[in-house]
Amino acid sequence: CAPQSITVSSDTVIIDVRTADEFNSGHLQGAINLDVQSVYFDELAAELPVDGDYIVYCRSGNRSAAAIDRLEALGFTSLTDAGGLQSAADATGLEIVI
Repeated sequence: CAPQSITVSSDTVIIDVRTADEFNSGHLQGAINLDVQSVYFDELAAELPVDGDYIVYCRSGNRSAAAIDRLEALGFTSLTDAGGLQSAADATGLEIVI
């Protein structure tokens, strides 16, 4: 379950780990799409700085938890699981945009 409130700074990267189709149907403003189910997930994630500040979300919270595990294995340390899209929007105050 997502935290009540998540602080988003100008350096925070929001990662939507759903499929491209899901992302295109609505995502948090400013989010990047990194499909956790893609065979390229680890490769694409490795292009991001491991010392960055990341907020991860999906549709319901299952894939975001899996993505956090994978990112931690790649050496990422500042990760927040915001759960599902609506929970993430509520906790961060970011708009859902298409």
